[in-house]
Amino acid sequence: FGGGTIYTPNSTSEGTYGAVFTAPGYTASSTSYLPLARRVASHGFVAFAINTSSRYDFPASRGRQILAALDYLTQRSSSTVRSRIDSSRLAASGHSMGGGGTLVAANTRSSLQAAVPLQPWHSDKTWPGIQVPTMIIGAENDTIASVSSHSIPFYNSIPASSEKAYAELNNEGHFAGTSNPDWQGRSMVVWLKRYVDNDTRYEPFMCPAPSS
Repeated sequence: FGGGTIYTPNSTSEGTYGAVFTAPGYTASSTSYLPLARRVASHGFVAFAINTSSRYDFPASRGRQILAALDYLTQRSSSTVRSRIDSSRLAASGHSMGGGGTLVAANTRSSLQAAVPLQPWHSDKTWPGIQVPTMIIGAENDTIASVSSHSIPFYNSIPASSEKAYAELNNEGHFAGTSNPDWQGRSMVVWLKRYVDNDTRYEPFMCPAPSS
């Protein structure tokens, strides 16, 4: 992967934190997702907005790069935040083709605690192998990755035995992933707190409630 920007909670009193890795969309860079990363970090996560090796990488490559970034931060001695991350509490996220990459990462590594694709794009519409708790956030007015041909088929293809949720942003378009609308951030944080931190106090904010 091509580096990126890391945000961590200011306090070190709670020891280690869960970590969330966010991949950009096609031709985009991590800088477009820093407000979202800061928001996630402010709720008690290490948030890593990554750059991809090339701005033109397709979703399969973006998924591999999410996992490479995850392994780097949690395993390499050169990681400056390794000691602050609980390596058993990791999540993947991404926007557009980065959202497609998030599906790839979740499908590849079932040990992830959560996945949150934002307005995801992928040519493969079926993901029956995903076991990771996954919240897909689409946008009503998305003309690039329309919910009817991307987000909804992705959601429907994830087996009912897996925890999953579908959220759709009202009156938002494809670039909601970069504009950081409030409702998207709230939904993402709730999902991460519930499944990465295993904090059941967030269940009342989920609709529908978890199946178990």
